[in-house]
Amino acid sequence: MGALTYSLLQSMLAPALPQIQKEIGATADSTAWLMTGYLLCASVTTPILGRLGDMYGKKRLFVFTIAMLAVGSLVCALADSVGLMIIGRIVQGFGGAVFPLSFGIVRDEFPPEKRAGAIGLMSAIMGIGGGIGIVVTGPIMDHLSYHWLFWIPMVVCAITAAGSWFLIPESPVRVKTKIHWLGGLLLSLGLVGILLALSKGEAWGWGSANTLGLFALGLVSLALWVFAESRAAEPLVDMRVMRMRGVWATNLGGLLVGFSMMAGMLLVPRFLQMPESTGYGFGTSVTVSGLYVLPQAFAMLLIGPMAGVIDKRFGSKLAMVAGCVLMAAGFAFLAFAHTRGWHILVAMFVFGIGIGLAMSAMANLIVGSVPIEQTGIATGINTIARTVGMSCASAISTTLLTANPGADGLPAERGFVLTFVFAAAAALVALGVTFVVPSRPKPGAHPVR
Repeated sequence: MGALTYSLLQSMLAPALPQIQKEIGATADSTAWLMTGYLLCASVTTPILGRLGDMYGKKRLFVFTIAMLAVGSLVCALADSVGLMIIGRIVQGFGGAVFPLSFGIVRDEFPPEKRAGAIGLMSAIMGIGGGIGIVVTGPIMDHLSYHWLFWIPMVVCAITAAGSWFLIPESPVRVKTKIHWLGGLLLSLGLVGILLALSKGEAWGWGSANTLGLFALGLVSLALWVFAESRAAEPLVDMRVMRMRGVWATNLGGLLVGFSMMAGMLLVPRFLQMPESTGYGFGTSVTVSGLYVLPQAFAMLLIGPMAGVIDKRFGSKLAMVAGCVLMAAGFAFLAFAHTRGWHILVAMFVFGIGIGLAMSAMANLIVGSVPIEQTGIATGINTIARTVGMSCASAISTTLLTANPGADGLPAERGFVLTFVFAAAAALVALGVTFVVPSRPKPGAHPVR
């Protein structure tokens, strides 16, 4: 339930942003911070919370992250100004650690023969929650108010936190170490610099001093982070683990898969909502456009429970290959066929199967490649890679749509087609990266220090 609620919060807000902006009288720039602040906080806190879970217990940190989601949702639900809502969204960003902590709990508690299936189901929940979030946003905004986009998750999070405290067993795995705060600071600076540049580049100009300066800050900070972590006695992230083929290749694949996922989440509803006068749009409401995404959620629900069987029979690498191929096929189909409703439905179903396979495979590859005491931080880094990919998708898709205006000032069809092609290309590059991953990664038998 915690993972589902986190996914809902990721997807519910985006379609509602224009109406929220109007109701609270905010500017477009300040409203964009409802997404930016959330992503920045999630990126900074996820690896640290994942490491703290390895040190002090994953259940304890899992309950904490769910509680922070509830607190952030409460602040947003009560907010009547964009400033207070941004604060609530930043607090919600602590929930970014839900998935790495969940994967760690699964690894600690499930026997090996059931682990892949459980991780596959957890991964599928992310896509299912995202699909459901897009679908329910329209009815909530039409019949209630934006406040209910936060009241509902708050109640679910509160119940989940209480239930998790009593029902989830505490992990016996502990890492006796300290947090390398210099490494955490440098990683945070690097991620903030890059993500902020990606989110504001379109508004500031990609060649502006602000944008280039933030990119430079991010890249230099990440380089210093690698240097500092490589020489630390007790690093936040063990660089020897990150250099494993099964880890770095899967993280790069995660970035590219995140790009394709976000492109689908952003583009398809917007494409459908374009007026019919554009010559390509369907002119649908937020509610109806959300229904077109349902096949994606259904496909992920279908493939999630099968992940264990697929992993056992064919291996996670082959599942990742199949997932990337299907994701690319879904977007390629949309690039050439998007004039009928069934075109969208078929593409979303194929895309959903691809995401379900790729997400579960990535989680299994990471968990299967690292020592058990590194599970939290390793899956946290994979989550960050996916977040960076999603931010890249948001920035690039916005740039392509803006750079291809139609006669009426709205994005031309060419802009959407180009973005569909970019998303398909990202999935194909992820496919190429997947071939670097060992077929059956084996974690070290002893702790990595």
